Amino acid sequence: MRSLMAWLLLLFAPVALAQSQNRAPDQLVMKITTEVIGVVKEDKAIQSGDMRRIVRLVEERVLPHFNFTRMTQIAVAVNWRRATPEQQKQLVEQFRTLLVRTYSSALALYRDQEVAIKPLRARPGDTDVTVRSEIRQRGSQPLGLDYEMEKTDAGWKVYDIKVGGVSLVSTYRDEFTSQVREVGIDGLIKVLAAKNRQLEAKSKT
Repeated sequence: MRSLMAWLLLLFAPVALAQSQNRAPDQLVMKITTEVIGVVKEDKAIQSGDMRRIVRLVEERVLPHFNFTRMTQIAVAVNWRRATPEQQKQLVEQFRTLLVRTYSSALALYRDQEVAIKPLRARPGDTDVTVRSEIRQRGSQPLGLDYEMEKTDAGWKVYDIKVGGVSLVSTYRDEFTSQVREVGIDGLIKVLAAKNRQLEAKSKT
């Protein structure tokens, strides 16, 4: 899973927001893929695992292309409606931080994989689409990596990723539902905060 997170980072890194607002979703993924792979190959600090540089890259370039509120709503499922506005805010913040830490840790695993973006199957007026791609690495079977994207006033945003047909958000949903059942919503927030502290400490070792 961590190696796949690296690809999420690579596919949704640097691109100007104004440009992303005007591009079709598959074109956006294609452009970013080409640009970012080039950056990573040339950035010696990222290649050597400089976590501060990696985290800054994620914060500045990756996050603008994700709708973390919707991702959190889907992951928390029915418990989202049961949470107070303050709890919802904390859930989004902790989930966002968890993904940032995961992406940052995974970036060091990038090697020389190739990605092929498949033709977009969507009608001109669609505002919710799936951008399908395939990761190819010598000696391994191609792996499907699909992005569920929605059109917003700020451009196309990712709200779920499917790896080999398995939804990343749904995977978290099962975990979150179990946690809420055992320790409640506040308990889930504490569990996420603890995970984030562990990932932060690990990144400094």
